Amino acid sequence: MLRTIPRQTERLIETAIFASRWILAPFYLGLALSLFVLLIKFVFELVHIAETAFSATESQVILGLLALVDLALTGSLVVIVIFSGYENFVSKIDHTGHRDWPEWMGTIDFTALKIKLLGSIVAISAIQLLKQFMSISTVSDRDLFWLVIIHVVFVISSVLLALSDRISASNHAPAEAVPTPAVPASQVSAKKHA
Repeated sequence: MLRTIPRQTERLIETAIFASRWILAPFYLGLALSLFVLLIKFVFELVHIAETAFSATESQVILGLLALVDLALTGSLVVIVIFSGYENFVSKIDHTGHRDWPEWMGTIDFTALKIKLLGSIVAISAIQLLKQFMSISTVSDRDLFWLVIIHVVFVISSVLLALSDRISASNHAPAEAVPTPAVPASQVSAKKHA
């Protein structure tokens, strides 16, 4: 009787720990709702560009478009985090009924998620840097210097992460199976009869 109680307790604890992953689900729902906030900001920027299209200079229009691209990349990053995080940490999504289900969804593991996340951050950082270069007359040298440094740090971090993941994957790759020599059928039957 004493041996079954600890095992039952262990199963109960394991079940509770496994079920605790559902605590993350509201986080991903909150991220999905935050896409509406990005959409509102995107529409606001788009209307602003449309209103000033005829009076704005070329660089002002390009800066406005870069802001739209920045918001679109941020939204895409949020979608990647929502789907990959949910599938990696909470539960698999049944996508058999969705004809337009993107191929990458459901195939990104935690390592690929980190790389995609850093890649998106590098792209967003590059757009922010480009926006500052487009309005270089209004940006101080100090601010531009720090923007470049931050961007370079993001680039180096993403390259180092990709290299470390590649090295880790090659170290954990299964060793090639050593082929066993084929045993002639006559030896197998001889061993059975011996």
